[in-house]
Amino acid sequence: MKEGNINYGIIPQPPVTAASVPVDLTAATMKEHKNKILDRMREQNYDALVIYADREHGTNYGYLTGFEPRFEESLLVLHRDGKAYLMLGNESLKMDQYARLPVVGIHVPHFSLPNQPMRTSRTWLELLEQTGIRPGMRIGAVGWKLFTGKLEDNSQMFDLPYYILDGIKRLCQESGCVSNATRLFIDPAYGVRIQMNANEIAHYEYGASLAGHCIYRTLNELAEGKTELELADHLAVDGQPFSVQTICATGERYTNAVVSPRNKAVQVGDRVTMTMGLRGGLTHRCGYAVSCTEQMPEKEKDYLEKVAKPYYRALVVWYSHVGIGVNAGKLYEQIERTIPRSAYGWELNPGHYTAGEEWMSSPFYENSPVLLKSGMLLQMDIIIEVDGYGSANAEDGIALADEELRKELRETYPDVWERIQSRQAYMRDILHIPVRDEVLPMSGLCGYFRPYMLDKERALYL
Repeated sequence: MKEGNINYGIIPQPPVTAASVPVDLTAATMKEHKNKILDRMREQNYDALVIYADREHGTNYGYLTGFEPRFEESLLVLHRDGKAYLMLGNESLKMDQYARLPVVGIHVPHFSLPNQPMRTSRTWLELLEQTGIRPGMRIGAVGWKLFTGKLEDNSQMFDLPYYILDGIKRLCQESGCVSNATRLFIDPAYGVRIQMNANEIAHYEYGASLAGHCIYRTLNELAEGKTELELADHLAVDGQPFSVQTICATGERYTNAVVSPRNKAVQVGDRVTMTMGLRGGLTHRCGYAVSCTEQMPEKEKDYLEKVAKPYYRALVVWYSHVGIGVNAGKLYEQIERTIPRSAYGWELNPGHYTAGEEWMSSPFYENSPVLLKSGMLLQMDIIIEVDGYGSANAEDGIALADEELRKELRETYPDVWERIQSRQAYMRDILHIPVRDEVLPMSGLCGYFRPYMLDKERALYL
């Protein structure tokens, strides 16, 4: 594909339709979650898993419980026979009766907020012992990181608080009894969470579609003189929890170390970036607050040809090559050939898994052996930095679904399927991106990029 294939011009607006109501995870899905992790535990010979959660890091825990802590810490201890214990602080204690798997609730005021009552007659170690951890057990500690570096023994690197890990080791009374088992959940090749059923795809389409809709609405509201605060007012919906910090920035970012929207007005020529992430997907856009090249800063007037079009070419390569059976390492190489890191400054993975969190893990890395499979939720995430220019970005998510999974989606969730089909048709017929049948756009903005953000009619296309 040559750069001349990328055009900038007037095209029809995308079908940015969003889900109107959420889709809950079913009892059958939650049972499937538990059975999948129990199978992995037996394969890896773990007697029990200790799964940690706090406000920021709760998705592996929530995969089994159905909820995540709002402001306290919590532990889920799951034994290989299926018995489960939920250790909860003062204000989360009632959640044991709402968990999506049978649990024995244990009140642990140590998990509560500072200076709340510590009404317990047991020490931390005695409370932990109530979960059934015994000497000689092989325990898997689950946080949220894999620690995949080659310099350390990543099985002995942990992201649980020290007092929790210390307590587990003291109860087990054996060196090496505890290892990092986060890979059972999110390993790019065999983690239980990397493939989803139809119910889960419909569940996550709600957040992904709303994020896309809100960014689209904000793009259309962008105008000279409007403040970041005014624009960011469109980047929230239905009281849904965010998966990342909301970004709405014009001109110079991070003044006074502020990362959230400020009372700063858009000026013509500003670099602009906006991000919104909900459970299920994130939509991100970067560009300039201009309507034509003449309004660009003098030294950046070639932005369209030097930055935006090459980036869009890589976007097209990603969307048109991703699919079931594709080797993720090969796709990584294709992106490197299209926009070499040495010239375009991208350092992270050109895509990753997404779900309840914005970034679960990624199969897209150098020499990755991972073959993409049906049921994966993937984020197109190529972040470039070219010296002297603002960035270009049009990040959204997709699901991969084979014929059987597409049939189930079509029959069980016809509204979701109709939205996906209209997005797929737009990518093919208007943007001319030849996505495969198994590539299901989760956002109405997939592939849609306005580098000149004040021009509401023109966008890049193939």
